Amino acid sequence: MMPDLNEQVLVRIEKVKKMREAGLNPFRNDCVPSNTTADLHAKYGEKTREELGGVNDRISVAGRVMAVRDFGKGGFLRIQDRKGQIQLFMSKETLGQVFENYKQFTDLGDIVYAEGKPFRTKTNELSVHVSRYEILTKAVRPLPEKFHGLADVELRYRHRSLDLIMSEQVRKTFITRTKIIAAIRRFFDARDFLEVDTPMMHSIAGGAAAKPFRTHHNALGIDLHMRIAPELHLKRLVVGGFERVYEMNRLFRNEGISVKHNPEFTSIEFYLAYATYEELMSLTEELFQYLGKEVLAASKLTYQGTEIDLSGPWPRLSVAESIAKYSGFKDGSRMSDRAAIMKYLDSNGIPYEKKAATGALLMAIFDEEVENHLIQPTFITHYPTDVSPLSRRNERNPSIVDRFELFVYGREIANAFSELNDPVDQRLRFELQAEAKAGGDEEACDIDEDFLYALEHGMPPTAGEGIGIDRLVMLFTDSASIRDVILFPQMRPQKSAAPAV
Repeated sequence: MMPDLNEQVLVRIEKVKKMREAGLNPFRNDCVPSNTTADLHAKYGEKTREELGGVNDRISVAGRVMAVRDFGKGGFLRIQDRKGQIQLFMSKETLGQVFENYKQFTDLGDIVYAEGKPFRTKTNELSVHVSRYEILTKAVRPLPEKFHGLADVELRYRHRSLDLIMSEQVRKTFITRTKIIAAIRRFFDARDFLEVDTPMMHSIAGGAAAKPFRTHHNALGIDLHMRIAPELHLKRLVVGGFERVYEMNRLFRNEGISVKHNPEFTSIEFYLAYATYEELMSLTEELFQYLGKEVLAASKLTYQGTEIDLSGPWPRLSVAESIAKYSGFKDGSRMSDRAAIMKYLDSNGIPYEKKAATGALLMAIFDEEVENHLIQPTFITHYPTDVSPLSRRNERNPSIVDRFELFVYGREIANAFSELNDPVDQRLRFELQAEAKAGGDEEACDIDEDFLYALEHGMPPTAGEGIGIDRLVMLFTDSASIRDVILFPQMRPQKSAAPAV
């Protein structure tokens, strides 16, 4: 028996019983529509009533009933399929006994099949004059009230199927997400990149600073981590001669949930041999402008009421320059002065870890006082070395690395750098990370001996980048929360199995 049965559900279950008693299958699977609603609007939408009167085409459609209007010996249904909606006209004169079945058994939310001819009603609406009608799936639970839909955002995320049924905007958001992902693949495929798949479970958590999820493999008797990044595997492929690779797939990080964070999210990482981080900045601009053209047919978009201009060139500021420009810590000569940084953090009430490296302390100022100023697309470059364990040191200043992050609307969208390919330096950086982890830093990397072994065979000079697909989709669909662009975001458990209707 279903949980939380209310009166409407019981009434519909009784209809299922009566349909079977009448010899009707409430869950049939023998009707295949030849048309979508979009097909009909495209083919007949411009024709007049008189022109449609001369059309003898037999059409068939199927979809979910979104509205019902009865008028004695006639009635109208509005059905919705994956492409849109269209109206069906039901006539007792045409349908006979089927009309009585329609009136007795059809409810909002049912999935139905109809055959007939296109025509226009007295209000000039393109419709289908139905000559055959079947209920394919009897919905035993009613849809939410149409006017309100699912107003509770928690219910929207938890019951995404209803959210998609009731909201055209939600459907458009996820269609746009699919278009963005397809366009990204076209962009990289056209530039001779090879799409690859690397493991989702790692014996060592590496490639990023993040707390991993842990699991256990019974047959091997070992603990594994859901991957926090594919970076170290992708760079092994570069060592192996795949000089242009990308992977678009899931990452898992055991962190909090917010409008910008979901523990399971989608990212693209790509690596380009014989390139620098500066070339990746140009490639990133090109990618975003390509997506604007392909997905939005525009070089500008509006996000949360703010116009974002994707046309370049985008500003480029170093971490030090951005802090000097946007925070109260103005003196560039003190950017490596640990005591001065800590004094500033204390005096401004900015939280930080006292044992953190100097670069991490500097980034605390950046996170608190700079990020929110980076509204238009902006590249922030030259991060401190001690917060960039996989990045190549800058030739002129080894305390910083050749790295950038892209910010839009105060949010990090991309992270990239010229890759560290010196295995000795890489081992030293891993050892420092291991020390930090031993000291309690759960986000620090482990020493990956397999990766070092590959690196010791020589990796060509390479630049790599990761872009958060979910945040990118948020930007392109004007979505306030990451949960608006993930079909099934992580939710807290609830006791009730279904929303009230």
